[in-house]
Amino acid sequence: MSKSLKMVYKVVIALLVVVLAACSSQSSEKTDTKMMSDKNEKSSVRVGVVFTTAGLGGESFNDLVFEGVKRAKDDLGVEFDYVEPKSVSDQEITLDEMASSGKYQLVIAVGFEQVDAIKVVAKNYPEQKFALIDAQVDLPNVSCYVSREEEGTFLLGALAALVKKEGTLNMLNKEKVIGFIGGVESPLINKFAAGYTAGARYVDKDLTVLVDYAGSFNDPSTAKVIAETMHSKNADIVFHAAGASGMGLFQAAEEKGFLSMGVNSNQNKIKPDYIMASMLKLANQASYEVIKSVVENAYKPGINTLGLKQEGVGITLDKSNIKVSEDIVKTVDDIKKKIIDGSIEVPTALDKVDSFVESHQLGK
Repeated sequence: MSKSLKMVYKVVIALLVVVLAACSSQSSEKTDTKMMSDKNEKSSVRVGVVFTTAGLGGESFNDLVFEGVKRAKDDLGVEFDYVEPKSVSDQEITLDEMASSGKYQLVIAVGFEQVDAIKVVAKNYPEQKFALIDAQVDLPNVSCYVSREEEGTFLLGALAALVKKEGTLNMLNKEKVIGFIGGVESPLINKFAAGYTAGARYVDKDLTVLVDYAGSFNDPSTAKVIAETMHSKNADIVFHAAGASGMGLFQAAEEKGFLSMGVNSNQNKIKPDYIMASMLKLANQASYEVIKSVVENAYKPGINTLGLKQEGVGITLDKSNIKVSEDIVKTVDDIKKKIIDGSIEVPTALDKVDSFVESHQLGK
């Protein structure tokens, strides 16, 4: 073969290598583009959300639910609409409007105050999928998510009693009195109160827990007056389960100089010098999971219960400027383990607390 012919062959082979490489690159680019397109593709699921009358804002339970809904939009590509009703009667009207529109593959009702409304509306629209967060009903088209609030608040009560016993934090007095403010008196809110009271008296059976209710989840002025009254009766740590009303507690704590504790989300950052801890209800996980179940055609009606074992409730000291000792943190964690393993069964009603305390005491 001549020298010139060999040179031609080399040039042809080099050109083939370049062409094949280019084709491979284009094929790879097309595959990557398709994968990105698939990942960003919107879901056909649209969700309607009806919040409690407390509305959004103030790191409330509604805000937690909303976090999960927004995460579902980001992760799963769903669309959503939401309404913040001004009254309980508005909730039923809104649920009915969403169900009758035919626009929504899932309608979420938030809070126990919507139990009566969803019982009516879900029966009227048997083909519509519903979710009820923070309450339960027995209907074939409603998936319910409820928490063992009493387990989380038991830890807060124990924390309060341990801090009182140690007595090293500022703003504490020597009287054995703490307080609890609920939004409205109901079986659900009494679970918060029962757990908190039982936890405190598990540590110190002689501790008095003052209990009162604001009569609303959106009345901070009344909650502030209640908190001030409790403080005048020597309560130096007050916990609330009162929605937006709890903002009044925090204001009173700052003005009068006592410790408070938040609920549902991490409220410590609202007033970190006066909020020692918060009890967490991970409702964001509940809203996300039920939406995901619809997207994946895995929706099931029934009741889903979330406690410490399922990481559905908990407490946090994060973002508070009030420094709790490591010994107390460890003791609270030990108590948590006892609840998880069943050694402690937390009472769910205030009238069960006395009998619980008679048979359960820290260190005995």
